[in-house]
Amino acid sequence: MNYIDKAMKRATETNCKEGANFFQALKEVLVSIEPLIQNHPEYEYHNIIERIISPNREIRFKVEWLDDKNNIRVNNGYRIQFNNALGPYKGGVRFHPSVNTDILKFLAFEQIFKNALTGLHIGGAKGGADFDPKGKSDNEIMKFCQSFMSAFYNSIGSDIDVLGGDMGVGEREVGYLFGQYKLLTNSYDSIITSKPLSLGGSLGRTEATGYGLIYFTETLLQDQNETLKGKICAVSGSGNVAIHAIEKLYDLGAIPVTCSDSRGAIHDSNGIDLALLKKIKLERRASLEYYALERKSAVYVKNDAFSNGSNYVWQIPCFAAFPCATQNELDIIGAQALISNNVKIIAEGANMPTVPEAIDLFVKNKIIFAPAKAANAGGVAVSVLEMGQNNSLNYFSFEEVDQKLQNIMSNIYHHMKKTCEEYDLGTDFIAAANILGFKRVANAMIAQGVL
Repeated sequence: MNYIDKAMKRATETNCKEGANFFQALKEVLVSIEPLIQNHPEYEYHNIIERIISPNREIRFKVEWLDDKNNIRVNNGYRIQFNNALGPYKGGVRFHPSVNTDILKFLAFEQIFKNALTGLHIGGAKGGADFDPKGKSDNEIMKFCQSFMSAFYNSIGSDIDVLGGDMGVGEREVGYLFGQYKLLTNSYDSIITSKPLSLGGSLGRTEATGYGLIYFTETLLQDQNETLKGKICAVSGSGNVAIHAIEKLYDLGAIPVTCSDSRGAIHDSNGIDLALLKKIKLERRASLEYYALERKSAVYVKNDAFSNGSNYVWQIPCFAAFPCATQNELDIIGAQALISNNVKIIAEGANMPTVPEAIDLFVKNKIIFAPAKAANAGGVAVSVLEMGQNNSLNYFSFEEVDQKLQNIMSNIYHHMKKTCEEYDLGTDFIAAANILGFKRVANAMIAQGVL
């Protein structure tokens, strides 16, 4: 049994104990790094795989808070500090009923290599709580955030672990978390990013993940003498990433025609009305059903009305597809529909949004596939720029941030292309991302010895 086989056996045992999402993320990395392991026996000697697939720390804590009726409510809080070989732990905080250790371990594991791909000195982590902000008053959200931070503030710090926004955690929640940390420590340390501008946030951070996704895709296409200009694009989701991906697609002359939420999907053949989408999702925080009521060119399909269980978005003919909602949203049925409609490229805006069987089908049909580790790294990249601005007590202009973001996303692509050439991977960007990220982390671990 070779080194990879042993690691796969360990990963399979991990699946039995710790969950399918984490196992899926582990398997993808372990399978694709085999060419790297064959060329680097020192990784086996230092037992890097065994060490890298186990988190450094898993923190679980109780969050007690008072609702508006003075009832005591209890939620579970978590932080997975997975690997800090390249720098302080860095990763978002997610508030959603689905949050559990399986989800967070997969996200934290992915974050290690995504952060490594940026070339910036940050490790990987993820955290959150099974708290649902929907239906809660502003006062209840403030109280929950304060209790969440109070429960584990002594496990983070600007040189230890830096939090960030994620699903259910926007500028409002970040502000409350930061304020409570400041109260408890009497410190203005940069322990969280995605802050409001008034608290030291960065211009361009809100747009960064969506913009970065499109910058990466356009760089890749330009390298193949192609462009997004004039092309029909399908986008899933209607949160921060999807909205700003749509915005940047329009900037580049593309035509995004879809978006979706947890209840259903929109197909607008005239192109998504971005102003209307922002009004409904960012101002009203309402369902996309209202989009169809106000936009006559739009078709709205409820999830339960679409018979095959897949997302209706993927049935729409397009040149490029951007899954920007959540993990495992692009299934085999969606992949078959996209291929039948001659899609040319899939670029992941969410974390691990494509199921393995769908990825295999895309690869088999020679569809370009840009994995999330690379394509959605723009958010964390600008978060590190925010940290740098905070440390220097300075601000970059939006144009400066945007240019740095473009450069980072371009560099990620070109380093991945070089990795493809070095390991004879063709256009297997999944393997390239995993090999490049793993190599950077593994070398840093070896340089630091056994800790």
